[in-house]
Amino acid sequence: MRITWRLVLGFLAVSVLALLAALARPSWPLERGTDGGSGTAAQRMSPATVKGAARCTVRATTPREAARLARPGDTVCFDGDLSRQRLVITKGGDREHPITYAGGGDSVHGITIEADDVIVDGFRSIRPAAPGIELTGHRVTLRNNTVIGPRGGDGDGIRFFGDDLTIARNTVRDTDNSHGRHADCMQTFASDTPPSHRVRIEDNRCLEVDNMCLMAEGPNDGEGDGRGTTSDFTIRGNRCETLRASQALMFEDVQNATITGNVFAAPTHHAIGLAEHSTGARVSGNVLHSGIRYEVGIDASSRPGYRGPEPGGPP
Repeated sequence: MRITWRLVLGFLAVSVLALLAALARPSWPLERGTDGGSGTAAQRMSPATVKGAARCTVRATTPREAARLARPGDTVCFDGDLSRQRLVITKGGDREHPITYAGGGDSVHGITIEADDVIVDGFRSIRPAAPGIELTGHRVTLRNNTVIGPRGGDGDGIRFFGDDLTIARNTVRDTDNSHGRHADCMQTFASDTPPSHRVRIEDNRCLEVDNMCLMAEGPNDGEGDGRGTTSDFTIRGNRCETLRASQALMFEDVQNATITGNVFAAPTHHAIGLAEHSTGARVSGNVLHSGIRYEVGIDASSRPGYRGPEPGGPP
């Protein structure tokens, strides 16, 4: 009888342990590659943590092939080596379905965008022909790109022309004013190019730039073609290191600029210039290097509608 009870107790103990193990097991099916150290679990990493892990719907070896294959809403990734050629984008999507060109950190020798409804994300350009990136189009987003040491031309990092543009989280470094250049981090003008409207420039880094972080000129600044207007810029959250210019941001004939939350990290004479009827500007919440004499310089023609700190002198 004593042996029988021992057997019963042993059986019950084993049963309880089995039940506890079953309860501890997940009730959902295991995903492939997560069981038992098969070595494939890393393939389940978030795309944001893996280089080049954008969800590509089109793979192309050249920009020309991408233009032939891509359709609205596609994400294009490049398999070929573009490090020695300029990436020229001529194919866009539509208003609701832009085409995304995903670099994943790959190198190109500069970028030219001549299309509407595109997103250009994650390319790197080392010593490209200036401008490092040139953008002409509407509803274009330029984000997470890097331009280092643009050479030749006027030395600019990024030039943009068009409406409803977003330039965000890009880095431009080491623009060079030598040989008479005016090597800005970013520039737009309206002479033989379209004026720009509704432009968002946010969270970019302009580092060690010889000239200005932004030079924006409208069509009626004395050098433009006199057609149309340039207006409605938002400059927010950028870091600006201007090495040689008198101001970090300059607006001529640009209406309704909002300039807020930026860091002006170099001792320019003043941070912002408003001239040639750059009316309606809003300035607030910027952080200034201690060597900057005053935040805003303004002329009489740009005073109407201005809201911000008291201007300290001319633009």
